[in-house]
Amino acid sequence: MKLVDEDVSRRSIAVTVKATKLSARALAYVLAAVGRKIIKEYRKAQTPQGKQSVKRLMGHTGDKHSIELSGDTRLFDRVARKWKVDYAFYQTGPDKYMLFFKEKQADAISGCFDEYTRRVLSQSKSRRIPVRDQLKRATEQLSREQPRQKERVKEAVHEDR
Repeated sequence: MKLVDEDVSRRSIAVTVKATKLSARALAYVLAAVGRKIIKEYRKAQTPQGKQSVKRLMGHTGDKHSIELSGDTRLFDRVARKWKVDYAFYQTGPDKYMLFFKEKQADAISGCFDEYTRRVLSQSKSRRIPVRDQLKRATEQLSREQPRQKERVKEAVHEDR
Protein backbone atom coordinates (compact mmCIF):
# COMPACT_ATOMS: atom_id res chain seq x y z
CA MET A 1 0.00 0.00 0.00
CA LYS A 2 2.91 2.33 0.52
CA LEU A 3 3.69 2.41 -3.22
CA VAL A 4 0.18 3.62 -3.97
CA ASP A 5 0.49 6.40 -1.37
CA GLU A 6 3.81 7.57 -2.86
CA ASP A 7 2.34 7.59 -6.37
CA VAL A 8 -0.68 9.58 -5.28
CA SER A 9 1.43 12.07 -3.33
CA ARG A 10 3.76 12.51 -6.30
CA ARG A 11 0.87 13.31 -8.64
CA SER A 12 -1.13 15.46 -6.26
CA ILE A 13 -1.01 19.25 -6.18
CA ALA A 14 -1.48 21.36 -3.10
CA VAL A 15 -3.27 24.65 -3.71
CA THR A 16 -3.97 27.10 -0.95
CA VAL A 17 -6.37 29.96 -1.38
CA LYS A 18 -6.72 32.81 1.07
CA ALA A 19 -10.16 34.32 0.72
CA THR A 20 -12.88 35.56 3.02
CA LYS A 21 -15.59 34.18 0.79
CA LEU A 22 -14.82 31.41 -1.74
CA SER A 23 -17.21 31.86 -4.63
CA ALA A 24 -17.44 29.84 -7.83
CA ARG A 25 -15.81 32.68 -9.76
CA ALA A 26 -12.85 32.82 -7.35
CA LEU A 27 -12.44 29.05 -7.52
CA ALA A 28 -12.51 29.15 -11.34
CA TYR A 29 -9.85 31.88 -11.32
CA VAL A 30 -7.60 29.84 -9.02
CA LEU A 31 -8.01 26.68 -11.12
CA ALA A 32 -7.20 28.62 -14.32
CA ALA A 33 -4.04 30.01 -12.69
CA VAL A 34 -3.01 26.52 -11.60
CA GLY A 35 -3.65 25.22 -15.13
CA ARG A 36 -1.48 27.98 -16.65
CA LYS A 37 1.33 27.14 -14.23
CA ILE A 38 1.15 23.42 -15.07
CA ILE A 39 1.19 24.13 -18.82
CA LYS A 40 4.15 26.50 -18.41
CA GLU A 41 6.17 23.85 -16.54
CA TYR A 42 5.18 21.20 -19.09
CA ARG A 43 6.33 23.36 -22.02
CA LYS A 44 9.57 24.15 -20.23
CA ALA A 45 10.22 20.42 -19.88
CA GLN A 46 9.36 19.92 -23.56
CA THR A 47 12.22 22.06 -24.95
CA PRO A 48 13.12 20.33 -28.20
CA GLN A 49 16.36 18.39 -28.19
CA GLY A 50 18.41 16.76 -30.89
CA LYS A 51 17.97 17.59 -34.57
CA GLN A 52 15.67 20.53 -35.27
CA SER A 53 15.16 23.35 -37.71
CA VAL A 54 17.53 26.31 -37.74
CA LYS A 55 14.66 28.66 -36.87
CA ARG A 56 13.70 26.63 -33.80
CA LEU A 57 17.32 26.34 -32.65
CA MET A 58 17.85 30.09 -33.03
CA GLY A 59 14.78 30.61 -30.85
CA HIS A 60 16.55 29.01 -27.89
CA THR A 61 18.31 31.28 -25.43
CA GLY A 62 22.08 31.68 -25.59
CA ASP A 63 24.66 32.07 -28.33
CA LYS A 64 24.98 29.76 -31.33
CA HIS A 65 28.01 28.57 -33.29
CA SER A 66 28.40 26.85 -36.62
CA ILE A 67 30.79 24.43 -38.34
CA GLU A 68 31.01 23.39 -41.97
CA LEU A 69 30.16 19.75 -42.53
CA SER A 70 30.39 17.75 -45.71
CA GLY A 71 29.38 14.15 -46.04
CA ASP A 72 26.76 11.88 -44.57
CA THR A 73 24.38 13.73 -42.25
CA ARG A 74 22.63 10.53 -41.18
CA LEU A 75 25.83 9.21 -39.62
CA PHE A 76 26.22 12.49 -37.75
CA ASP A 77 22.60 12.18 -36.56
CA ARG A 78 23.35 8.80 -34.99
CA VAL A 79 26.43 10.08 -33.20
CA ALA A 80 24.72 13.30 -32.06
CA ARG A 81 21.80 11.35 -30.56
CA LYS A 82 24.31 9.42 -28.50
CA TRP A 83 25.88 12.68 -27.24
CA LYS A 84 22.44 14.31 -26.68
CA VAL A 85 23.25 17.61 -28.38
CA ASP A 86 20.90 20.18 -29.93
CA TYR A 87 21.83 20.97 -33.53
CA ALA A 88 20.46 22.03 -36.90
CA PHE A 89 21.65 21.63 -40.49
CA TYR A 90 21.53 24.28 -43.18
CA GLN A 91 22.39 23.10 -46.69
CA THR A 92 24.83 25.45 -48.44
CA GLY A 93 25.51 23.35 -51.52
CA PRO A 94 25.33 19.82 -52.83
CA ASP A 95 26.58 17.57 -50.03
CA LYS A 96 27.74 20.62 -47.99
CA TYR A 97 26.05 21.77 -44.80
CA MET A 98 26.43 24.29 -42.00
CA LEU A 99 25.99 22.67 -38.60
CA PHE A 100 24.53 25.06 -36.01
CA PHE A 101 24.68 24.27 -32.29
CA LYS A 102 24.43 25.96 -28.91
CA GLU A 103 27.51 27.57 -27.39
CA LYS A 104 26.83 25.81 -24.09
CA GLN A 105 27.22 22.47 -25.83
CA ALA A 106 30.53 23.25 -27.56
CA ASP A 107 32.40 20.60 -25.56
CA ALA A 108 29.81 17.95 -26.35
CA ILE A 109 29.85 18.94 -30.04
CA SER A 110 33.64 18.66 -30.19
CA GLY A 111 33.50 15.17 -28.69
CA CYS A 112 30.64 14.28 -31.01
CA PHE A 113 32.55 15.64 -34.01
CA ASP A 114 35.66 13.64 -33.04
CA GLU A 115 33.64 10.41 -32.93
CA TYR A 116 31.94 11.29 -36.22
CA THR A 117 35.28 11.87 -38.00
CA ARG A 118 36.65 8.61 -36.56
CA ARG A 119 33.64 6.72 -37.92
CA VAL A 120 33.88 8.40 -41.34
CA LEU A 121 37.57 7.57 -41.62
CA SER A 122 37.08 3.96 -40.51
CA GLN A 123 34.26 3.54 -43.06
CA SER A 124 36.40 4.78 -45.91
CA LYS A 125 39.26 2.50 -44.90
CA SER A 126 37.06 -0.57 -44.52
CA ARG A 127 35.45 -0.12 -47.95
CA ARG A 128 38.77 0.13 -49.76
CA ILE A 129 40.31 -3.17 -50.94
CA PRO A 130 44.10 -3.16 -51.35
CA VAL A 131 45.39 -3.47 -54.93
CA ARG A 132 47.34 -6.66 -54.20
CA ASP A 133 44.20 -8.35 -52.89
CA GLN A 134 42.28 -7.21 -55.97
CA LEU A 135 44.99 -8.72 -58.21
CA LYS A 136 44.96 -12.00 -56.26
CA ARG A 137 41.20 -12.26 -56.59
CA ALA A 138 41.36 -11.53 -60.32
CA THR A 139 44.03 -14.19 -60.93
CA GLU A 140 42.08 -16.74 -58.88
CA GLN A 141 38.93 -16.01 -60.84
CA LEU A 142 40.77 -16.34 -64.15
CA SER A 143 42.35 -19.63 -63.08
CA ARG A 144 38.93 -21.03 -62.13
CA GLU A 145 37.46 -20.25 -65.51
CA GLN A 146 38.33 -22.73 -68.23
CA PRO A 147 39.54 -21.18 -71.43
CA ARG A 148 36.95 -21.23 -74.18
CA GLN A 149 37.72 -23.13 -77.31
CA LYS A 150 36.59 -21.59 -80.49
CA GLU A 151 34.24 -23.79 -82.43
CA ARG A 152 34.22 -23.40 -86.14
CA VAL A 153 31.01 -24.49 -87.73
CA LYS A 154 30.49 -24.56 -91.41
CA GLU A 155 27.11 -23.62 -92.68
CA ALA A 156 25.11 -26.26 -94.41
CA VAL A 157 25.15 -25.89 -98.19
CA HIS A 158 21.80 -25.94 -99.90
CA GLU A 159 21.63 -28.25 -102.88
CA ASP A 160 18.87 -26.28 -104.61
CA ARG A 161 20.98 -23.41 -105.66
